[in-house]
Amino acid sequence: MRFLAIIFLCVAAAVVYGVVHDQITARICVEYFTIGHPPVFQTNDPTLLGLGWGIIATWWVGLPLGVALAVSSRLGSRPKIGVQQLARPLVLMLSCVGLLALLAGLAGHFSAKRHWVWLLEPLASRIPADKHVAFLTDLWAHSASYIGGFLGGVTLCVWAVFRRKRLGILAAQQAGEKK
Repeated sequence: MRFLAIIFLCVAAAVVYGVVHDQITARICVEYFTIGHPPVFQTNDPTLLGLGWGIIATWWVGLPLGVALAVSSRLGSRPKIGVQQLARPLVLMLSCVGLLALLAGLAGHFSAKRHWVWLLEPLASRIPADKHVAFLTDLWAHSASYIGGFLGGVTLCVWAVFRRKRLGILAAQQAGEKK
């Protein structure tokens, strides 16, 4: 049951991150969602697109993260880490990913404005020319979120393993002092 709580926490956190992220990026460039993605939603409303794509594009990222983090936190004989102890590191990791996405979006924006990067075909023809910079801004922000989320997830799992090792050492020391 505690495995499932960790998995649920990660899926929920990923979805919340995705919805917030997509609420912002849908307002920067709605074409990123209406042209750059398959036509799942028949709307141009940035709120609905951000909500829909925020869920679709992130639940599946939270699921393997949740499984890996649950295994890293609970499997084996070392002291366990519970969902309560994982919430804060997870929020911290997602905050770092959000900052990375912001910085990457800004880098993409300025790079596109200076024509250091540009859209390739077939997107270049499908996206209105005056939206190319905004589209690339979103593209860089989204790419950074996926890369940062993956690296942050791996980091969280490694942290959990080392945290459990340290808790085991502390527990052994305390048990030795009581004898």
